Amino acid sequence: MNDSIYMNKVRTLLQILFYGTLAVVLLFVLLFETGFLEDGLLAAESARVEFVFLTVMELLTVACIPLALMLFKFKKVEAHLKQRHEEALQKWGVLRLFMLQVPLVVNTVLYYLFLNTSFGYMAIILFLSMAFVRPTKERCDVEAFITEDVQES
Repeated sequence: MNDSIYMNKVRTLLQILFYGTLAVVLLFVLLFETGFLEDGLLAAESARVEFVFLTVMELLTVACIPLALMLFKFKKVEAHLKQRHEEALQKWGVLRLFMLQVPLVVNTVLYYLFLNTSFGYMAIILFLSMAFVRPTKERCDVEAFITEDVQES
């Protein structure tokens, strides 16, 4: 029973992070779209500054998406999940969410600050990628090796 309670706490934490970040992104979109926050503040800045931000965020986005989606397939992570179940799921689940959510928030804000659609496209791609790591009960149980993923042959 204790394992179940701890697993519920881990799943709740992951869900709060998942949906909380989406709420923060939605809040930024609403604040910029309604004019409460001024968009385009950095659009007139140096093209070099925009280029540096764009290059860094492109590299970060391109690296983080496959790494986050494949994180639980790495042998070290998988072994940790098999040994420590909930504790490992919390550690690696938070890391995986942050790998997608931090660039999502940054790209969203940079889109409105520079008015460069490349930041917007990267944010959309990261948003869509988050659907593959949504912390449902079933996913958490399978990824923490609480229950085996049953597939019919």
